[in-house]
Amino acid sequence: MAAPSPGPREILAPSPEAGRRAAASSSGHRGLLWRLRDKQCRLGLFEIGPGHELHQVMCLMQAGLWAATQVSMDHPPTGLPTEEDFSEVLTQVHEGFELGTLAGPAFARLRRSLGLAEEDYQAALGPGRPYLQFLSTSKSKASFFLSHDQRFFLKTLRGREVQALLAHLPRYVHHLQRHPHSLLARLLGVHSLRVARGKKKYFIVMQSVFYPAGRISERYDIKGCEVSRWVEPAPEGSLLVLVLKDLNFQGKTINLGPQRSWFLRQMELDTAFLRELNVLDYSLLMAFQRLHEDERGPGSSLIFRTARSIRGAQSAEESGAQNRRLLPDAPNALHIVDGPEHRYFLGLVDLTTVYGLRKRLEQLWKTLRYPGRTFSTVSPACYARRLCQWVEAHTE
Repeated sequence: MAAPSPGPREILAPSPEAGRRAAASSSGHRGLLWRLRDKQCRLGLFEIGPGHELHQVMCLMQAGLWAATQVSMDHPPTGLPTEEDFSEVLTQVHEGFELGTLAGPAFARLRRSLGLAEEDYQAALGPGRPYLQFLSTSKSKASFFLSHDQRFFLKTLRGREVQALLAHLPRYVHHLQRHPHSLLARLLGVHSLRVARGKKKYFIVMQSVFYPAGRISERYDIKGCEVSRWVEPAPEGSLLVLVLKDLNFQGKTINLGPQRSWFLRQMELDTAFLRELNVLDYSLLMAFQRLHEDERGPGSSLIFRTARSIRGAQSAEESGAQNRRLLPDAPNALHIVDGPEHRYFLGLVDLTTVYGLRKRLEQLWKTLRYPGRTFSTVSPACYARRLCQWVEAHTE
């Protein structure tokens, strides 16, 4: 992928050794109860330890991300956003590898707008504690990682996907400013990794929609179609964490109560935006968590938790279109919606597939192969409309 202007900057990376020592020291002070709770919250997930096929890549990503975040901590973006914020490419040279940070200032601003402290971001993604892996049901060849606290999700991308993401980044940021309660996944960074003189590999960092995951009972990836949309469920009592698909959801509904109208409207706003970008094949991620007795009902919510909101664009023209709501005072509140009985984790992910010639040919081939059946590769307008129809039919 050609580097956007201005030309890339290359610097020697600071060492993450101090950060590694600090993380090790902090870990040593944790009590037994904390470690047992941490293990319980990670049932079905696996640490990427020595000997794992992804261990070396993980170590390089951790060291590189520690150094990349240090740059944004030492030189935080100031003043108004500029075009250069979205086009900067910073390459940090480490021993044996290079890590590139694409549009670093733009993502630093975005993390700050979400109230995410750079120190917390660096500690979660840097050396100290291994990333986690889960059994992915995705058909792509991407590699997936979770930070040890499960707050951040990392995924490898192809060069053309990164190119599309960066081309859309200014409009994506504007959409989040205009619609601060958007269901779109919050992207936090785009990076390249080159080992020795090998080929560059790209990956993104985003907030995990399924956070905090402690009491989540079911997870789904919904595209609003039927072909290749079934996952064999894990055996009863299994510790595997599987993300199920559309056909697994048959006969079920999402009971949002008074939040339903907000959710339907936000789906319309977000899918209309993705349609304008000529994007398709994105997914609605969903997870279920049963509310405790003291968390149910309006009276209980006032006593045991407070609701908050966030501010977006303040012009009179835009404020009416924001579709704002009260947010639960909880981690990841933008992706959490409470119904009468369940807490739902909801987010739109995989926003990088453009409806170009490749996808048009794929659509033609699938039309011939699956006559009368619904599949994911359709025009962006059809895709957006169909997913909104699925949501309307499966909510109450």
